[in-house]
Amino acid sequence: MFLIQEIIRKKRDKGVLSAEEIQFFVRGITDGSVSEGQIAALGMAVYFNDMNMDERVAFTLAMRDSGQVLDWRSLNLPGPIVDKHSTGGVGDVVSLLLGPMVAACGGYVPMISGRGLGHTGGTLDKFDAIPGYCTVPDNALFRKVVQEIGVAIIGQTAQLAPADKRFYSIRDVTATVESVAMITGSILSKKLSAGLDALVMDVKVGSGAFMPTYDKSVELAESIVAVGNGAGMQTSAILTDMNESLAPYAGNALEVRGAMDYLTGRSRPARLHEVTLSLCAEMLVLGGLAATEEDARVKLTASLDSGAAAERFARMVAALGGPADLVENPDKHLEQAPFVVPAPALSAGFANVRDCRAIGLAVVALGGGRRRPTDSIDFAVGLTDLVGLGEQVAVGQPLAMVHARTEEAAQQAVKEIQEAYTISAVALAGNPVIYRTIRP
Repeated sequence: MFLIQEIIRKKRDKGVLSAEEIQFFVRGITDGSVSEGQIAALGMAVYFNDMNMDERVAFTLAMRDSGQVLDWRSLNLPGPIVDKHSTGGVGDVVSLLLGPMVAACGGYVPMISGRGLGHTGGTLDKFDAIPGYCTVPDNALFRKVVQEIGVAIIGQTAQLAPADKRFYSIRDVTATVESVAMITGSILSKKLSAGLDALVMDVKVGSGAFMPTYDKSVELAESIVAVGNGAGMQTSAILTDMNESLAPYAGNALEVRGAMDYLTGRSRPARLHEVTLSLCAEMLVLGGLAATEEDARVKLTASLDSGAAAERFARMVAALGGPADLVENPDKHLEQAPFVVPAPALSAGFANVRDCRAIGLAVVALGGGRRRPTDSIDFAVGLTDLVGLGEQVAVGQPLAMVHARTEEAAQQAVKEIQEAYTISAVALAGNPVIYRTIRP
């Protein structure tokens, strides 16, 4: 039996908490015996004094065990249970491509994803743009879709890692979100509760990233790899660029369209393609579905060229209640914005994205994202045809097309896009798409 205030005091005084102390505290978060003030106090103590790797593993496992842990063994699936998680960005439609591609290569992807907050888009909001698609199926349907189709992308259920939900909401209002130790536990407890064999983490770097600096992104990636493996799940991380929108479009229904264009081969933007292939290949190698990255890329390319990945996407959408002909007839099902206007370049030269976050915030301002968790989303709005970093533009040439609900909102977004770009006399070199891979 421990005293909660003694656990807080120990961490306040830079002590190392035992696994038992951490488990006791996390149980109290779940059953309500630990007060909001005590949770906030521990959060602040960890924020300032950090946790070592053993503490991080114990914290992550305790949060995982605060609720249901999915077990796939009873289904005797003929392939590994694999997933990826991204720290979030702008125009990051990777999950919609990766799940079906990996499924077509023999993996099983039970992807439990989140909603967008701030300037980053959420995978769940993209699926909500598909009429009828159920992001909160019961466990039986979730298991059935994963077993039969190989991929199901759904929302976090209340039963998975409930301690994290309460802890995160208190961290959010007490300014302790930015602790690498606690972010690691928050991400991994949810992923571990999904019963994964392997996880690949996509950690964003740059002006549109969640982490403010490259070094912080590396620190988070290294922490996740160490703790994930320490908790018994094969984990690696890839640092990818978020200094400009990953795809040339951002906004929920627009990203669903873009994903289907990619899967069917109508359009595969280069940066998006590189990040998607890198993450998928790492998943196939970690899951034992490919011997080398080269081998994995060959299999993934075949899954796209044969139409197998597009077919998995279509089957998943239909199995979870969406339209059976979404891929063939997107216009019939996806909302379209009434106003589509260009955001013209004010001078000639080479485009440079001054602030990727501002592009994400322009989508939010159009109604395509949330300022508060309770905000509702307009699925139709967003941006398309975003000019890439280093591209030459003439005066008046569109930097992007703005899709808006009203003329007024469109004009405001035009200004925001013009401010997010600078036009320079010389072309700046583009950033690498993949910075580095971190493995155990």
